[in-house]
Amino acid sequence: MHNRYLADVTGIDSPALLVYPAIVKDNIRVAKEMIGDVNRLRPHVKTNKTAEVNQFMLDAGVAKFKCATIAEAEMLGSLHAPDVLLAYQPTGPKITRLIALSKVYPATTFSCLIDNQASALELSRAALENNIVIRVFIDLNTGMNRTGIQPQEAVALIKYAKELKGIQIVGLHAYDGHIRDADLATRQMKSDAAFALVQTLKEQVDPLFDHPLTIVAGGSPTYPTHIKRSGVECSPGTFIFWDWNYKHHAPEQPFEYGAILITRVVSVIDTVTVCVDLGHKSVAAENPLPRVHFLNAPEATPVGQSEEHLVLRVPDSAQYPIGTVLYGVPVHICPTVALYERVHVIEDGRKVGEWKVIARDRFIHY
Repeated sequence: MHNRYLADVTGIDSPALLVYPAIVKDNIRVAKEMIGDVNRLRPHVKTNKTAEVNQFMLDAGVAKFKCATIAEAEMLGSLHAPDVLLAYQPTGPKITRLIALSKVYPATTFSCLIDNQASALELSRAALENNIVIRVFIDLNTGMNRTGIQPQEAVALIKYAKELKGIQIVGLHAYDGHIRDADLATRQMKSDAAFALVQTLKEQVDPLFDHPLTIVAGGSPTYPTHIKRSGVECSPGTFIFWDWNYKHHAPEQPFEYGAILITRVVSVIDTVTVCVDLGHKSVAAENPLPRVHFLNAPEATPVGQSEEHLVLRVPDSAQYPIGTVLYGVPVHICPTVALYERVHVIEDGRKVGEWKVIARDRFIHY
C-alpha cells in the first residue's frame, strides 16, 4: 500500500496537484500485464498531459499513443513517440498545425480521424499542397453520439476517401465512452454489441485494401472488454493516474491513485462546517457534488463550492483547525490535471521536483 502523505507539506502552496512516480509506473505495469501484448496498447495522453509521464510509458516499451489536441500531439512528437493518433477530426488551422508537426517531428508517424467526405477532401487537398500523405482512421459512432459515422453507413465514405490522393486509410476508430456500467458483465455485453458493428464493417471493407486495417477501440471503462479481442489496439487513459469514479465504478481494474490534490482549511464557519481552498477552478466541476473525496477526512462532505472555495460539513470542526491539510481524490482526474500549470513530484513522502503540465496549453510551438 502506497503512502501518499508528505512528511513536510509546508513548502507546497495549496491547492496543488501531487504526482507519485512510483504509483504511475505501477499503473503502467498493470496496464501492460492486463493486455499481455504492449504492441496492442495505445494509451490516451489526455489525462496526464505531461512529458515526463509519457516518457515513463516510452521507457516501458509503449510505442503507440492517442491524443485529443495538437498540443498533446506536439508533446509526444518532442519525445520521439513512434506512433501518434490524433483522435480528433482536424479542420481549419488544425490541419495546418498537424502538417507542421509531421514535418518538424519526422521520427513520429502522425494520423488523425475523419467521419465525412468534406473533411476527407479538405485533408486531401492540404496534404497534396504540402507533398505529404496523411494517415487517417475512420471514426465510427457506436453509441457515443458525439462524433463518427454510423458503421452501417461507413462503406461509402471509405470507398470515397480511398480514392483521394494525399490521404491513406489505415484503420477504424471506435470510442465507446457511453458504456460505464459498474457491473463488468453488463459492460462486456454492451461492448460486444457495439464492437460487432465495427467487426462487420471491417469484414466488408478489408477486400478493398492491400494492407490490414487497424482497429483502435475503447477507453478506460471498456479496457477489460477489448483486451480479449485479437488484433485490437486499446486506448485507456485515466489508468495512468486513476480517480474516484473509476476506482468505484470499474473496481475490477487494479489501478491506484497516482495523482492527489492537497487543500487547506482557510475558515471555520461553525461547529460542523469548514471551508477549504479548493474551488471549482481547482478540481473538475462537471460532476455534481461531491467532486472530490478526502483520504484523511472521509467523513468530510462537500456541501457548497464556488470559484476558490469548497465548504465541507464535518462531525466536529474543532478537529479541523485553520491550516489543516486535506488530501483529496478527484471524482474526475482528467480535467482536474488541465487546471494546473505544474505538478509536484513526490517520492518517499517528500517533494523531489516539479513537472510542467506542458500540454495543458493549447499551443506549445506549432
